[in-house]
Parts: sequence; structure tokens; C-alpha cells
Amino acid sequence: MDSVMIGQVRRFNRIVTQRAGALDDHFLDRARPLGQSRLLWEISPDGCDVRRLRLRLGLDSGYLSRLLRSLERGGLATVAPDSTDRRVRFARLTAAGLAERAELDRRSDAAAESILGALSDGQRARLVSAMADVERLLTASQISISLADPRGSAPQSCLLAYFRELGNRFEGGFEPELSNSAHNEEMTLPAGLFLLATLYGEPVGCGALKFHPGEAAEIKRMWVSPATRGLGLGRTMLTELEARAIAHGATATRLETNRTLTEAISLYRSAGYREVEPFNAEPYAHHWFEKVLPAAE
Repeated sequence: MDSVMIGQVRRFNRIVTQRAGALDDHFLDRARPLGQSRLLWEISPDGCDVRRLRLRLGLDSGYLSRLLRSLERGGLATVAPDSTDRRVRFARLTAAGLAERAELDRRSDAAAESILGALSDGQRARLVSAMADVERLLTASQISISLADPRGSAPQSCLLAYFRELGNRFEGGFEPELSNSAHNEEMTLPAGLFLLATLYGEPVGCGALKFHPGEAAEIKRMWVSPATRGLGLGRTMLTELEARAIAHGATATRLETNRTLTEAISLYRSAGYREVEPFNAEPYAHHWFEKVLPAAE
């Protein structure tokens, strides 16, 4: 990795933590540091289960428990088993917690205005645009892609969302049982594999491979959540699927797609896929693509 780039990231982190008040014991002139204030905001007026808080904030269980206890001692939050599932611990804000959260929102708005107020109109536009880019890129850097069992609840939620989207976009809808098969066992090693993308512990995308010894590996069920589109996850997933195909001895990858999926078609073409003659009888396909892969190192 380029040392100049690493140095720039570190300088950026230092100035942001200082300007945001992360070093202050009394964040925004309140009686608590940034960590407690951020947790108060993340719990939200509707409350939140503790596991989701931990994943969203990237905190270990012990540290999160200490932060929650500090809010409980201050009368700002309560933590108790969820009424619908006693195994789940749920955090809720008290009336005092809701009032403190509203005050933090007010002061955070004022702090943002103080940053913008010191700049010219042109500088404000540049800063806000740059912040939006940084937000997208930092979010993208937190997405994790890993091997998963397609029978699991998270993979199944992605597949159902994928089927619903195809049903809405395809002329005449989409029926998975009428499409070429990609059953769970076909997306499980050694027959194939399934990759799951997660962000803050929540599933946001998937992709699968079917292996055909002596032939190209087949890419199936590639989907990205609408909430994370624009972060480059589709290309990242495609690249990861290709790398896995190479690792399992494939010399090429193939896929088919519907003409309504224009974004996917553009992605495949820009990633080096060339359109070929139909290699299967997929009833929902209008385009068939193939890419020759480099040899494994």
C-alpha cells in the first residue's frame, strides 16, 4: 500500500476526531464523552436490540455493556429482555434519554453550522460534496464478503429480495422454479458456493457460483440491496466470484441476464465480459456473457 496514501488517511483521521470533539470528555458541552452520546443517538426513539447496536457501531460486547450501564445509571436508557423474544436484550431511551437525544441533535446541528459558517459558499459546496464522497467510500470499506450456507436466514433473505426485484422488473414477472436451477445444494461446496455481503452485520448482497468440471464456472444469484447501490458492491462481488472461480480451477466464467437489467449488463461489459451465443435454455435470458479468466498464480 502507498505510504503517502496511508499518511493522508491518518492526517484526515486526526483532524476529524479533533474537529468532531471526539477527544472531549464533555462532548458538545454535555456531561458525557462522544461514545455515550453516539450510543444514545443510535438507540433511537424506537429502541434497538443490543446485538444490532454492537454490530452497527463495531464495538465488542464488554465495551458496549459498559456504555449501556453508564446510560442506565444516568437514567437515560433501560436494557431488558425483549417482550417478543426473551433471548434478545433490548435498549430503550427513557423520557430523560429522549430529551437528551433531542438536545444533542440541536447542538450537533449548531456544531455543523459553525463548521460551514467559517467557509465561503464555494468552500461549503466543496466540503459537503467531499464529505458525501468520503461517506460513500468509508461505507463501502466496511462491507464484508464471505462464504455462507445458502440455507441460512441471511442468504435466504437476500435471495427472496432478489426474486421479488426480478418479479417487479421482468415483463411477466419471475418464477424461480421456471428458471435454470440454482438450488441450495448447487451453491454449496463442492458443487458450487454462495457469497454473502454484509454491512454492520446486516445482509446487503449475494452472489453464487456453480462449478462444471472442465467447463466455465456459472455465476448465479448476484444481487445488491438498493440501499447499498452506488458503493461499487456489484463490481466487488463480481471480482470476488471470479477470484473464487480461479481458485477452484475454472478458466472462465459465464452468466446470462435479462434485457431489463441494464445496470448489470453495463457492469458485465465494463468488467471484460463479451456477449456470446446462448449456452443454455434460460427462459428469462436475452443476453449471454463469458469472460476468460487468468490462470491461478
